[in-house]
Amino acid sequence: MFDKKVSIIIPIYNEAKTLRAIWQRVQEAPLPAGLTKEIIMVDDGSRDHSPEIIKSLAADCIAILKEKNQGKGAAVRAGLAASTGDYVIIQDADLEYNPDEYPLLLEPLLKNQADIVYGSRFLGGRPHRVLFFWHYAGNNLLTLLSNIFTNLNLSDMETCYKCFNRRVRDVLVKNLSSNRFGIEPEITAVVAGHKFRIYEVGISYAGRTYDEGKKIGWKDGLAALWFIFYYNAIRRH
Repeated sequence: MFDKKVSIIIPIYNEAKTLRAIWQRVQEAPLPAGLTKEIIMVDDGSRDHSPEIIKSLAADCIAILKEKNQGKGAAVRAGLAASTGDYVIIQDADLEYNPDEYPLLLEPLLKNQADIVYGSRFLGGRPHRVLFFWHYAGNNLLTLLSNIFTNLNLSDMETCYKCFNRRVRDVLVKNLSSNRFGIEPEITAVVAGHKFRIYEVGISYAGRTYDEGKKIGWKDGLAALWFIFYYNAIRRH
């Protein structure tokens, strides 16, 4: 008999090419003994065939289909509101992050060492696809600025892989407001402001090129600078 549940939130926007593959990988991903999965797929107003694919999988997941595109943050917030698990993992649908590493993310939580775990693309010796220098530099700059405001020493604030317990989930549901990519610095500002125990673990990373479908660009990086300032200095949690 299962004792605890892990809610896996998958925000989706125009990911028809990878959606069935990530679904299968999440379904087959290992979990520590005593845990079961609750998969929540949130379509953020996709214009491709993502909604139809999600509908075909709806018998085995919680499917949320938003009519209007609002952004990743809005999709994550909708998934959090629907989640009922003891633990939550945020999983992008683009195959850049490996669901086989869920046990790494969950271990500090199950040992009651952490309230939230960040999967860092810049720690450890796991495989990484070599791509764009300026993405790497931009991530480091955003993480540094976030750390200055929060007094943390994170290596990868912008990572998709964030895994947390129910107490953190409840606080995030009450406090998050970002609709777009500002969701990452806002989550960090909230958990730092509430003094939650934060861990990092090294993960692998198979980043995409723009030809392969990567969406985030330099404008999102500039917006993130504002969001770091806004959520830490103006709208403090």
